[in-house]
Amino acid sequence: MTNQSTTLTKAPFRADHVGSLLRPENLHNARTDFKEGSITAEQLRKIETQEIKRIVEKQLDVGLDLVTDGEFRRTWWHFDFLEHLNGIEGYVSKEGRPFQGVQTERYNVRNTGKISFNPDHPFIRDFIELNDIVGGRAVAKQTIPSPNQLFPSEIRNKEIYPDIEEYAKDVIQAYRDAVKAFYDAGVRYLQFDDVYIAGLSSAKLPHSDDEFSRQELIDLALRVVNGVLEDKPEDLIVTTHLCRGNYRSAWSFEGSYAHIAPTLFAKEKVDGFFLEYDDNRSGDFKPLEHIPNGGAKVILGVVTSKNGEVEAKEAIKARIQEATKYVPLEQLCLSPQCGFASTHHGNELTEEQQWDKLKFIVDVAKEIWG
Repeated sequence: MTNQSTTLTKAPFRADHVGSLLRPENLHNARTDFKEGSITAEQLRKIETQEIKRIVEKQLDVGLDLVTDGEFRRTWWHFDFLEHLNGIEGYVSKEGRPFQGVQTERYNVRNTGKISFNPDHPFIRDFIELNDIVGGRAVAKQTIPSPNQLFPSEIRNKEIYPDIEEYAKDVIQAYRDAVKAFYDAGVRYLQFDDVYIAGLSSAKLPHSDDEFSRQELIDLALRVVNGVLEDKPEDLIVTTHLCRGNYRSAWSFEGSYAHIAPTLFAKEKVDGFFLEYDDNRSGDFKPLEHIPNGGAKVILGVVTSKNGEVEAKEAIKARIQEATKYVPLEQLCLSPQCGFASTHHGNELTEEQQWDKLKFIVDVAKEIWG
């Protein structure tokens, strides 16, 4: 095993973050200019690259051992990746998704043909460029939507895939090919963002599908992720981020992880779970008892990304101590509960507050774990 691989097996890190960062004003303006035709795609990309270089330095400055591109080349955390798979297209939907007190911008994806990975997927080039910018000074983390994000019932075209098992088989293969392509491009830390699975734990199922019970959907979700990760390279770290929705600081649903924990926490073959625990709607830590001892790391999202107020250090330490009733301290890490801008709109805080939060996480992690 190379030295680089040995280093990378430390991920997820004691101080980590989910991935997305607030887009600066000039990037918003550049996107508008591109849509209106006043700048070219090449000019837009140049501005994106310039801003990615800036935020890589900022992440290094606050002391993080990993960096992301902030998802600066995306509009949405999930659609931009999914709509570049073969057999999936993006479209403007009739309505947005309901969030607490707000409805999202109208957009979705749908299944239009047999699903497979597109070897020319733009995210591969994006990662190679990010990795060049990072230049080995930290671990470049790649975030993509979980394969389970293709399982909300309105996405599958039942004329193309009357049998959900056939659909699942093609989704698994598409993602296996995606994982290999990312690995070949240099990715050693990959994260699946999974709102769908967290939704299966909410009191009211967000994606009602009369065909299947909650437990059948949970079992299928496990088979899909584990099918993708079968035979993954040993030096590729893969984590899952379970999110209850993040749009302009609003959330989509609530409920503890109790429904999914006995299946997903116990059996999903990932190296870590990023879990939201920033407020009461997340429930208590008891579901963590299903995490195998010595198994996946638990990255506790006890610091919120939904507002700019920095938490009290002692309160965060107390929360981490509380979690050790169920998971040993050496198996725990710390992060914000979600990204700062899961969509291009961003959450309701300033960029300065965002960096303060990330610096706070680094400082607290050093005090706890050294």
